[in-house]
Amino acid sequence: MQIAVDLVSWLFLSMGMFLGLTGAYGILKFPDFYTRVHAASISDTLCTACFVIGLALQSGFNLVTAKLFMILILLWLTGPAASHALVRAANTAGLKPVTEKKD
Repeated sequence: MQIAVDLVSWLFLSMGMFLGLTGAYGILKFPDFYTRVHAASISDTLCTACFVIGLALQSGFNLVTAKLFMILILLWLTGPAASHALVRAANTAGLKPVTEKKD
């Protein structure tokens, strides 16, 4: 049974790593601020969830797991709000999104 829990845990940790790396790649490759913030916020939220689930499976059901899920809830509440605030501030400052493709 422990081997199955370890495999599922490592699956979630690997998915979190993959999502984090794809988010970083999106930040580097997307053309403008708005798409970069979108890549960062989406991958950050999903990456955090995968990491916390994987770590919770590794630690078992104890106080550490409760703390991990409290951290997850905090990050789920603050991450999208911070991304929204960044985009709203950029829009208010007059930053326009890229609408035409550059070669």
